[in-house]
Amino acid sequence: MNTPFAGLWAVLLVGLPLLLAVGAYVAGRRIRPILVWIVPLVMAGMVTGLIHGLIDQGPLHYEIGGWTPPLGITWHIDGLATAMLAVTVLVMGAVCAYAPSYFAGSIKTASAEKTKLFWPLTYLLWAALNALFLSADVFNLYVTLELLTLGSVVLIVLAGTTDSVAAALRYLVLGLMASLFYLMGVALLYASYGTLDMATLGGQLQQDPLTWTAASLMIVGLLIKTALFPMHFWLPPAHAGAPAPVSALLSALVVKASFYLVLRLWFDLFRPVAPAPAAQFLGALGACAVLWGAIQALRADRLKTLIAYSTVAQLGYLFLLFPLSSAPAVAKTAWLGVILFALSHALAKAAMFLAAGRIQQLAHEDRLDRLTGIGQCAPLALSATALAGVSLIGLPPTGGFAGKWMLLVAGVESGQWWWALVVVMGGLLTAGYLFRFWAIAIAASEHPSQRAPVNWRMELPPFMLGVAAVLIVFLATHVAQLLEIGAAFPIGGSGEVAP
Repeated sequence: MNTPFAGLWAVLLVGLPLLLAVGAYVAGRRIRPILVWIVPLVMAGMVTGLIHGLIDQGPLHYEIGGWTPPLGITWHIDGLATAMLAVTVLVMGAVCAYAPSYFAGSIKTASAEKTKLFWPLTYLLWAALNALFLSADVFNLYVTLELLTLGSVVLIVLAGTTDSVAAALRYLVLGLMASLFYLMGVALLYASYGTLDMATLGGQLQQDPLTWTAASLMIVGLLIKTALFPMHFWLPPAHAGAPAPVSALLSALVVKASFYLVLRLWFDLFRPVAPAPAAQFLGALGACAVLWGAIQALRADRLKTLIAYSTVAQLGYLFLLFPLSSAPAVAKTAWLGVILFALSHALAKAAMFLAAGRIQQLAHEDRLDRLTGIGQCAPLALSATALAGVSLIGLPPTGGFAGKWMLLVAGVESGQWWWALVVVMGGLLTAGYLFRFWAIAIAASEHPSQRAPVNWRMELPPFMLGVAAVLIVFLATHVAQLLEIGAAFPIGGSGEVAP
């Protein structure tokens, strides 16, 4: 359905952050208070209006400039896209509230000029994320991927350390290589079918070597950007070395964006032409990521490194969807479980990184052996890690529990019990490395830390994100109803929506 309503919200969701990126750079400190408090509320209002529009009218389409495919670019708005837009607003709002106090007190910020760059780059990142979630054109998706990569690289460098520069350069090289793979796949598709619109391509793809090559190039490029094992080696130094607000954005949103595109391409385009073992292969890589990332987190000697390797592990759960969705009877359960887990993970991991940034500022470092008793100094920040952690482990009643439970059910009911075993083992390993940190944080210290005054602007945002990661389980039914609006994936079939 193409409506003025759809076009208005789509344009504003992308255009407003772009304008703010320019305004934040030009106006500097004079406009920042307005950006921090008002913009997230405005964006939340627009996403809420978009959700109501979906419920009333169904899937929405907007043809940019009035040009129709194959010449024009179309934005497609459905339940999955709006779910990602909604979690983006929540994380961005928390980061915007947290960042001013963080940069004001950060000992690792090299200069005021670098701090000034954070706001325009963050709003550019926000615009790119929104455009990516709305786009239905494979080349337009390439443009948004490039904006995400370039913006993320510069944000990582804001830490001002040698390690962060090295991590950013590695991320840049791998990100550009991944984008090149994706672009070559796009070129092959256009040469074969003469269109870049996903809806048009979906009805034309044929099982031939050129299509398989294009699909392989595009999916591999996105897997590199998602940091799926064994292509994950760029993620831990990049996420651990970045400033805490940047780490939260990268882990919660940027890697989720590339995974979102894997879902779109696989189920909207390539699933009918993909070889049957390909889904099992992606599931196997996901299982390796769950186990390998968790083991590395257990061995980590720094808090942010531990959280970064946790991201590698948690991303692995998302790829269990591909083999589980091949069984029609449990496809709906697997889909809802993965999407709910992705949303709760975004909230929880942003909370973990923001809380870690506060702890690092108070302790002046993040080596685990130097954080003994830090919980006495920052109890609210530690509570935020606890709320986020129980969701990552999968303890009830949290969003992580609901997502993992549905994956367990899908694995058992489809007879693919080995994926269920991966979920259980991953949960136990997650508990291991998180309890390791918590034991250190609450242990008695020979030199007790004096309890610091609560910095509400730095400690309340991660705490609220942790609460949201827990409470999202009570919205599971609503998330399921939203995902069914315009679902291109196999939403039919049996299975419970929530445990």
